[in-house]
Amino acid sequence: MDESRRFRRALTVWAAGGAGADAAAAEARELAGDGVRTVVLVEGGSDQAALGALATRYGRDLDAEGVAVVPLGGATNIGRFLDVCGPAGLGLPLAGLCDIGEERHFRRHLERVGLGSGLTQAGLEALGFQVCVADLEDELIRALGPEAVQRAIEDQGEMRPFRTFQGQPAQRERPVEHQLRRFMGTHSGRKALYARALIAHLELDRVPRPLRRLLTHV
Repeated sequence: MDESRRFRRALTVWAAGGAGADAAAAEARELAGDGVRTVVLVEGGSDQAALGALATRYGRDLDAEGVAVVPLGGATNIGRFLDVCGPAGLGLPLAGLCDIGEERHFRRHLERVGLGSGLTQAGLEALGFQVCVADLEDELIRALGPEAVQRAIEDQGEMRPFRTFQGQPAQRERPVEHQLRRFMGTHSGRKALYARALIAHLELDRVPRPLRRLLTHV
């Protein structure tokens, strides 16, 4: 296991608390001292996959640069990770990415740990925390357009499952953009798969604003 992966795993165990938290904290502190310069807190694995893939498109290697992209396992866990990464924990520079529906969790806990006061969305962005409208999948679908997204689905050999999904009674009358977004969340791992696939199809002058700003910040 490479050091960046060890750091993310130790951080997750530490943030969860309970058995093993003290040992994980010691390991995270040791690994952070060996070259972690920024922690990027994201909601889930698809956000991590998208950032890694986009960084590669720009010729960057975030792990090698000391930028640790850490999935929270859900936005409501942001407080625990800020406790261990923020001023009272590792004291590392922080950035992040969240959906607009979860912005309140990020804002409240950033203020709680002393990283802002009366934060607006612009205030979050200035701290390095970007907000997707409505989520990462929506951002990428709008950037690419539905036809290009369907070509990416075809490249993955999943056009037949997508057509079957479109034919479901609950989906038939919905816009194709909504169908695409919902389809990506129907199986475990599919969001991460399409995060990478859509980034691969994306023209770099069409990168969604939250992703572009986040990578510029770190």
